[in-house]
Amino acid sequence: MATSRPASLFIRLDSRLREGLQQQIYASIRRAILEGIVVPGTRLPSSRALAVDLGVSRTTTLLAVQQLQAEGYVTARRGSGTSVAAELPDDLVQRRGSGPAAKSRHPTLSRRGAALVATPAGARRLDGPPRAFRVGTPAVDVFPVALWSRLVNRRLRTVTSAQLDYGDSAGLRALREAIADHVQTARGTHCGAEQVLMVAGAQQGFELVCRLLLDPGDRVWMEEPGYPGARSALRAAGARIVPVPVDAAGLDVDAGIRRASDARLVYVTPSHQYPLGVPMSLTRRLALLQWARAAKAWVIEDDYDSEFRYGARPIPCLHGLDVDGRVIYVGSFSKTLFPALRLGFVIVPTDLRERLVAARAAADQHPPTLDQAVLADFIVEGHFARHLRRMRVVYQERLEALTASAERLCRGVLRVRPVRTGLHALADLDGVDAERVSPEAAARGVEATPASAYFAGRAGAVNGLVLGFGAVRPDVARRGMERLASAIEAARRR
Repeated sequence: MATSRPASLFIRLDSRLREGLQQQIYASIRRAILEGIVVPGTRLPSSRALAVDLGVSRTTTLLAVQQLQAEGYVTARRGSGTSVAAELPDDLVQRRGSGPAAKSRHPTLSRRGAALVATPAGARRLDGPPRAFRVGTPAVDVFPVALWSRLVNRRLRTVTSAQLDYGDSAGLRALREAIADHVQTARGTHCGAEQVLMVAGAQQGFELVCRLLLDPGDRVWMEEPGYPGARSALRAAGARIVPVPVDAAGLDVDAGIRRASDARLVYVTPSHQYPLGVPMSLTRRLALLQWARAAKAWVIEDDYDSEFRYGARPIPCLHGLDVDGRVIYVGSFSKTLFPALRLGFVIVPTDLRERLVAARAAADQHPPTLDQAVLADFIVEGHFARHLRRMRVVYQERLEALTASAERLCRGVLRVRPVRTGLHALADLDGVDAERVSPEAAARGVEATPASAYFAGRAGAVNGLVLGFGAVRPDVARRGMERLASAIEAARRR
């Protein structure tokens, strides 16, 4: 209950402090309340009386008191003045933090949501920066950061108010034109800028396409083994995933037809199968396109790291062989530049374009315009092509370091399969279980994902490790292989 006389407050103001007078008054009263100098229920002087006592304007004291009231430290009642609140906000915070956590009463996930979160993530990462043998990360240590910074600053200096507003949901026109030109030269296909749709990384591209083209229960071919991110997108769309085996020629189209000839869609990585690394043969590519035309099915082509080749001729993408408009091409700059950029693109058939753009707008409007503009400059001015040429040399050196260190240190127990494309290798293990080696490697600070993590089932699983070399310098690869050899030996002893 409020006392009859207002409490006396000792408030000292100093005009030399950085804090303004209003903030000093607020802080002094709040401190007096928290330290118990004025207890809950105590009536405080009016803002007018405070102004007279302190020699400041009433507006200054009124604003300070109003801030205290807004934060819950004081209450004001007509006819009773302003008093210290009976229950302070700081008390509530302390009680919430000190007591036992309340048992969650939230509803359970949907069946689709539960299946989605239960999807294995594939590559197992340790905390910290890239290390041996992290999968999926390029050589971020040699990315031309200074050049990229100059391009960013140049764009910031010339930014207009229109560029700060919402942009085209399909993406920046200049960037889409640059991508259309690049894929025609580098990937052996043709498309116009109007067919290119910018997305926040390849994963968003998968999710947009799956949500737009699939109904719950539709059957979909999925490579076995295959990329977990694509599997997550398919499950989020409610698809019934049909695992289709992969052999030395890529996806087994005949097996897919036997298992689900009526499938609505197929996900495939034909240029560099993930994670086995094999390219899909021309015979299989043509058979897949023939089946898709007859079945009126869609094909998602994930062309994630085919820019990097080692002594192999470039293989044209599946999209370049498609004359029926059945292939939806998904590309990403996460492997060619750096993952944090979060920019990818989808090349779609013309008649599907407007509907995908509408779905893109409903998702999150468009990726950051500044990032798109900088990337467009990077490509148009020739920096992207030069960067790719340089990185092929860097990755060749890192691949050779991985292979040589495995041969020298693992003495045939770990055999790296030939690598013609991409940023990871598959290494077979002899006489020891990969799933036992992986945790031993993690205990030694090395990331070595068992190939079985990419299989939907146990049948046909490869006893091997998926090893990334893109982010691993040759000296780091040699030290990492020493630790991996120690992990293999420990797993063999157990």
